[in-house]
Amino acid sequence: MAKRKIIKIDEIKCNGCGLCIPNCPEGAIQMIDNKARLISDLFCDGLGACIGHCPEGAIKIEEREAEPYDERKVMKNIVKQGENVIKAHLDHLKDHGQGQYLKEALDYIKEKGIKVKMDAPKEAHSFHGCPGSRVMDLGKGEKKGGSGKASSSGESQLRQWPVQITLVPPFAPYLNNSDLLVAADCVPFAYAGFHDDLLKGKTLLIGCPKLDDVEQYKDKFTQIFKQNNIKSVTYAHMEVPCCFGLVGAIQEAIADSGHDVPFKEVTISIGGERM
Repeated sequence: MAKRKIIKIDEIKCNGCGLCIPNCPEGAIQMIDNKARLISDLFCDGLGACIGHCPEGAIKIEEREAEPYDERKVMKNIVKQGENVIKAHLDHLKDHGQGQYLKEALDYIKEKGIKVKMDAPKEAHSFHGCPGSRVMDLGKGEKKGGSGKASSSGESQLRQWPVQITLVPPFAPYLNNSDLLVAADCVPFAYAGFHDDLLKGKTLLIGCPKLDDVEQYKDKFTQIFKQNNIKSVTYAHMEVPCCFGLVGAIQEAIADSGHDVPFKEVTISIGGERM
């Protein structure tokens, strides 16, 4: 089993109201002994749609070892509950930008000859949870730009949100078939050509190898490499020694994933030059 985001229910805080149940069409939560309980890791997608419906604040998301989420097993459970539950689940995946899971779900109901009309995606303000962790593909492709000095295009090359390593789920749809740029978080401030020279055409993950938990990052990278086709990884860091800490973590994660992912380093001087 690998680490991933999954809900955790505080049984002491849970008052048994059951308001979370209708908001978990995947069937991961059931009422047992007057308490809401997570019955299967396989059914929990870790997106936290149930959180905003708990009046006691008894549900949160944690990162721990868990069985991989299985969309086809979820759909097998969901289709038994009727069209409204199927629709709620499909809308849930669509609203959270889960393109790959949505495709698997649609393929499943197509195989079963089930037709369901989906609503348009909900507005951003209806997302339950921290807006800063809402998965978004900004839809930016290749752009004409400069060559490593100040951005001549004057436009951001950021293609997705979030960007912080801890906040990016390993199943975020923008990760698959991407060239990954991992950047120590001082690099964009020091290097004027960051957007055009380094970020252009890549998916960004940022973190601090000195202040953050590098071992946790290694686990996250391992999940990302296992669950996605990553075409390449570039690690951009400052010249100071403490900034090299993610080099080994990324290389170990590539090895642990069993995938052959090309890796290269870019070093930026304190003066803002590419070395």
